[in-house]
Amino acid sequence: MFGALGRFVARHPWYVIAAWIVFAVIVVVSAPTIHATTDQSDFLPKHYESIKAAQLTEKAFPQQQDTGATVVFDRTDGKALGTADIAKIDQVMKGLKLGSDFTRAEGVQVSPTKQVAIVNIDLADGVTGQSQKDFDQVTDQRDQLKKLTDGTGLEALTTGTLPQSYDQSQSGKNAEAIVGAATFLLIIVLLAIIFRSVLIALMPIVLVGLVSTIANGLIDWAAKIFHLKTDDSTSVILIVVLFGIGTDYILFFLFRYRERMREGEEHRAAVAHALERAGEAIASAGGAVFVAFLTLVLSSLGIFRSIGPSLAIAVAVTLVAALTLVPAVVTVLGRALFWPSKKWRQEPTASRFAWVGQQLGRRPGRTAAASGGVLVILTLFCFLWGGFNPTFDLGSSSEDTSMESSVATQKLEDGGFTAGATQPTPIVLRSTDGKPIDQAAANAFGAAVAKTPGVGAVVPGAKKSLATISPTDPSTAIVIAVLDADPSSDAAIHAVKDDLRPAVHEAAPDGTQAYVGGLTSVFVDFQSAMNRDYAVVFPVAAVIIMIILGLLLRSLVAPWYLMVSVGLGFGATLGATVLVFQHARGDQGLIFLLPIYIYLFVVALGTDYNILMVSRLREEAREGRSPRDAAAQAVKHAGPTIAAAGVILAGTFASLMLAGNSLLTTMGFAIAFGIVVAAFVMAMFFTPALTALIGHAAWWPGHGDEKKDEERELTRV
Repeated sequence: MFGALGRFVARHPWYVIAAWIVFAVIVVVSAPTIHATTDQSDFLPKHYESIKAAQLTEKAFPQQQDTGATVVFDRTDGKALGTADIAKIDQVMKGLKLGSDFTRAEGVQVSPTKQVAIVNIDLADGVTGQSQKDFDQVTDQRDQLKKLTDGTGLEALTTGTLPQSYDQSQSGKNAEAIVGAATFLLIIVLLAIIFRSVLIALMPIVLVGLVSTIANGLIDWAAKIFHLKTDDSTSVILIVVLFGIGTDYILFFLFRYRERMREGEEHRAAVAHALERAGEAIASAGGAVFVAFLTLVLSSLGIFRSIGPSLAIAVAVTLVAALTLVPAVVTVLGRALFWPSKKWRQEPTASRFAWVGQQLGRRPGRTAAASGGVLVILTLFCFLWGGFNPTFDLGSSSEDTSMESSVATQKLEDGGFTAGATQPTPIVLRSTDGKPIDQAAANAFGAAVAKTPGVGAVVPGAKKSLATISPTDPSTAIVIAVLDADPSSDAAIHAVKDDLRPAVHEAAPDGTQAYVGGLTSVFVDFQSAMNRDYAVVFPVAAVIIMIILGLLLRSLVAPWYLMVSVGLGFGATLGATVLVFQHARGDQGLIFLLPIYIYLFVVALGTDYNILMVSRLREEAREGRSPRDAAAQAVKHAGPTIAAAGVILAGTFASLMLAGNSLLTTMGFAIAFGIVVAAFVMAMFFTPALTALIGHAAWWPGHGDEKKDEERELTRV
């Protein structure tokens, strides 16, 4: 199959290139425009309690408008606010033109320490906070406040729903630009060092750039058709995935092509032969990555159900390009591909990988024990000293702490306001039989809420009552609670999960049911959804990847120890990340998304490198070599490819650490470390050493390491 494809591409390269260009134009012209979301509740299914509370609040209390922005005032000299300052703040707010996204500015609230004052601005109905119009109003509001406070001795900063959405969007754009520039530079420099060729160094940038355009257009179509949600981090991750994996697959092909050219083969024949040999490994590796990402559709969280198909589409387009567009371009360029290098035909005589392969072939047991021991030791840190501690604040973890909304929020909390005041927790009481709720019973319920551990206060409603009954739906009442802790902190999450929810469920009057809403409640439901996803996504992805390995290798034995290998790689990666960020740097925890991202990237991409190494090992065994000699030769020939691909892919993921927010910094380190482990520990040592130890039994029952029938016949002749 791949031989026939290689011969077709080598004979008709211009047709292949033209087809890709035409397809790219069609996709770009027709692709719809999709906006990202920063609302965490958008990613949860509707059956969770936090979503039910939000729906009831929106229906029964339309006048209970969300705060669209909070203006935080303090003195520029750091002194406490006086009566004259409060008057100036009131004058500033009267002079502020709100814009169509906002309805009214509430009264001035001064903190107990008088260091800070805040004014909440209510959000208009139907405002999503995602359009350019919304963002323009945020910047306009900030510009107005700067002019209105000029010369007053006051500083005014904005935070809240719209300002945070704007800042996160800007942070995402900045991260995308930084990561993109770092990725391009890294790929160009490393490929130039490896091949000493200008054209090869630029090839991934040009070709994957074209692929990226097509993939993004198809992703937008998928988002529109299947109503998928996206967030700002998706585009940044896509850059790394497309250019990292795309460069890997280009390398898989180029190393094979150069190997055939070094043997004196004509370049068109070398293209066909290289695709015949590398095509199966590339297709299997891409298939494993595609399946791993696609299993995220089984997640109960919208963020994973969206990013999974997005990444799967990107990988699928990249895979097809690696099997068609790349060999077509190489055919057109011919020997000019390696310009200006003149030594590309000379194979290094003192290869380090040949020496590594020899040592591994002589002592596979020691090699397996040493490399496996490193993986096991690092894995233990997932459980030692408290182990992995997930945090659920996607907002603060995905924004730059230097952004205005972050600075304003910090000032608000430092200035003496209760931490929970930034995000009050609505608790909805709903009659189960449709009868009106008694005000006295609702007030008694509110009093019970106020006495619950973790609740700092209950905000008085209409007529100073503890509960407000809906004027349009008397079967629904609401209690607004303020938590003691920061709404996104672990303390608040535990308080809502262990204290508030059980307390309000029990305190609900007969014939009613209570629902806890708000940001903290959303994070509690995130935690439940993640526990469910761990039990579903991980095993399904592992089983499907094992099936792909079994079909590729014609073996029931090899897939098991290969998956053990990548499983240890996952544990070692998570353990190392816990060690670096939680223990060494002192972070309270790691973002809850991290284990699934590590699992998918390390398992999928680790399988890529294992496939490349084991495929080469099988090829060497078919030449009649013993299991140990085959392992040594596989490391010698496949080692440089895996090392180069691993360095480039790890480097592209490491560029995420330049993005300026904790989510991408942690993810960049974790996945880059996992790729290094996958390439330089698993694929280079652990997997070939185990294969050498197991010997011919590794290929049972297909015996894929034996010569094919036609090869045996030629040997007899």
